[in-house]
Amino acid sequence: MTGQVRTLGGTSFIETGEGEPLVLLHGKTESAGSLSHLAEALTPKFRVVVPDLASDADIHTVRRLMDDLGISAANVAGRGSGAALAMGLATAKPQRVKRLVVIAADPSITSPASGILCPALFLAAGDEEDAATAMSSAAPRGRFSALPENDESLATLLGGFLAERLSVFDARELRSAFGSFMTGVTIVTTAGVDGQPRGFTANSFTSVSIEPPLLLICIGKSAASMEVFSRARGFAVNILSEQQKDTSVLFSSKRPDKFESASWRPGPYGNPLIDGSAAWFDCARYQVIDAGDHIILMGHIEAFSYTDSNPLGYARGGYITLGLEQAAVNAASSSSRTVVGAILENEGRLVLLPDGRSGHLTLPEVGRSGAHGSASQLHDMLARDGIDATLGFLFAVFETPATREQCIYYRGEALLHARGRTVLADFDSLPWDRLPDEATRSMLKRYSEERKIGRFKVYSGDHRQGTVKSVD
Repeated sequence: MTGQVRTLGGTSFIETGEGEPLVLLHGKTESAGSLSHLAEALTPKFRVVVPDLASDADIHTVRRLMDDLGISAANVAGRGSGAALAMGLATAKPQRVKRLVVIAADPSITSPASGILCPALFLAAGDEEDAATAMSSAAPRGRFSALPENDESLATLLGGFLAERLSVFDARELRSAFGSFMTGVTIVTTAGVDGQPRGFTANSFTSVSIEPPLLLICIGKSAASMEVFSRARGFAVNILSEQQKDTSVLFSSKRPDKFESASWRPGPYGNPLIDGSAAWFDCARYQVIDAGDHIILMGHIEAFSYTDSNPLGYARGGYITLGLEQAAVNAASSSSRTVVGAILENEGRLVLLPDGRSGHLTLPEVGRSGAHGSASQLHDMLARDGIDATLGFLFAVFETPATREQCIYYRGEALLHARGRTVLADFDSLPWDRLPDEATRSMLKRYSEERKIGRFKVYSGDHRQGTVKSVD
């Protein structure tokens, strides 16, 4: 094996390769060299660590070595009595083991497989197959496979298993479910170890404790600034007000001039504070915790301040402003029929649908007939037409007295997975004569004018007159 023999904390080990950590544990009658061929075969894809375990080694020996190497969580595979150590570690320290592989387990293993919560692969041959099958059945996410005859085949099997996703859920669906929880919007900033300001938009912010005063945010491991934030002496959390949507969009981008384009000042603890925020917290780094594809950054609050401004909200992929949303709440809670629709753009063109009358077109909407309309029904209707819509701000809330309909229209973006019956219209040549009524024409005329200057407002009233309020 090409890795060098090293010693940390009294434990010798061989380390080779780069990538996701994989710890291989040998049996009592073996040494680290016994797993050299298997380690070599896995090295191209993994950072392989093979401890040379003494006869009295236990799970604490393995855990301490992982700590010394800075490995917060790893894939762990054990053979023979090493399988007992691997199972014991997965049971006692589940947060340290991502996936578990049990190879030809020692028959004397007493660790209950039912306590293994991570994905687990149990490999055995001959007389040991029955015991391995029973253990795989007891483990909530376990499976059994026959033990390959050579290390090359074993490495292929392990490589495939260890490359599998940890979650069986569709990532997009899970993200949508998380998006059902309405949150605020924050910009997290730091001065960094080099004194250069860094920042990103986040809604994964949580208060943790009053005594001591703690909060946390999450940052993806793939984020360009992850290393900067994890090493910085502190960070600030700026809770945005409902007038700061543009600032949120700015800091969610990859623009290098974010801090040149935003108004800010250094906080009491030295981290950048965004002017106009509804509240801010200037924090010292308290703890950094590994959490799957993110890290949890916990901060000790050194200073804070807040105002009476309404905070900017976020849910289901769109921004929410509390003051303006009240108009929609009032409309939706009335006894009149509620129509919910959207002005959607796809690559700079307006999305229209046939309205059932020959040659006529309408905006995507639900609630004209049958049950009251809702945003979720609108999403479902659009999905049936192959349209993936992101609803943003409210654009208009009005009543049509003749029909006693309460109409709520959002603006947003649309991704077309299939054209179907969708009609895309250029804003310079909208089919005015094919639109269903004056209310729709009036709404689209205002939208066309406001999109030219990139500043939208929201209308509240009836189909003829009302008030227009600034949004951003």
